[in-house]
Amino acid sequence: MESYGVTEPLSITEPREVDLVQSQKLGEYLVSRGLYESEEEASHREEVLGKLDFVIKEWVREASQVKGYGEQIISEVNAKIFTFGSYRLGVHGPGADIDTLCVGPRHITRDDFFGLLYEKFQCLSEVTDLHAVPDAFTPVIKMSFAGISIDLLYARLLLSNIPDDLDIWSTSALRNIDPTDEQTVRSLNGCRVTDQILRLVPNIDHFRTVLRALKLWAKARGVYSNVLGFLGGVNWAILVARICQLYPKGVPSLLL
Repeated sequence: MESYGVTEPLSITEPREVDLVQSQKLGEYLVSRGLYESEEEASHREEVLGKLDFVIKEWVREASQVKGYGEQIISEVNAKIFTFGSYRLGVHGPGADIDTLCVGPRHITRDDFFGLLYEKFQCLSEVTDLHAVPDAFTPVIKMSFAGISIDLLYARLLLSNIPDDLDIWSTSALRNIDPTDEQTVRSLNGCRVTDQILRLVPNIDHFRTVLRALKLWAKARGVYSNVLGFLGGVNWAILVARICQLYPKGVPSLLL
């Protein structure tokens, strides 16, 4: 039996017919509570992420030009955006924000991020409610891009360029982090944790259904907020992932 966590499963019992029926009813209930976005909104989110990616790539070229780099480097320089949080986990609902991370090359600094890029966003008619929080524990630019709330972080790797196929989970990516740049380490952490959770659950669909239900329960009881001292999104996700590991054959009604 394949093991997904640090211990063996507690049970590998197959679900009963009644468990499958209850799981189907649970899914229907979550839909009735409006926890899933429409196909139109999902398509709009992808479109916004595509536009954000275009702006980011344009920004690194402009920043490289300002720093006096040659035409060849300017034409080839690249940055890449990643998503994390509820959107990456696939448990976001209508109107939810998108947590995003921009990974840039070594010559593009955090000052460029909060300087030239912030100014670039100011000039875009699609961007509203723009706020920079450079002194936060994890520095962030917050905005609404074409109606979608975006939290954008920045991580700088010690690479001359960022390939489009960059895998931030790989150990090679970690070797290219300045160990004194704690802000980059913290910014990368969200993406790496999210990806690790998805790698370690036996059934991603079951994980997502249970997490959606648990978030609904916690919010209804006012215990969903790490700001107020309760568990936050990633904490609930880790707990649900662990239960999924312990009961790999379990369906949502049983796991919940």
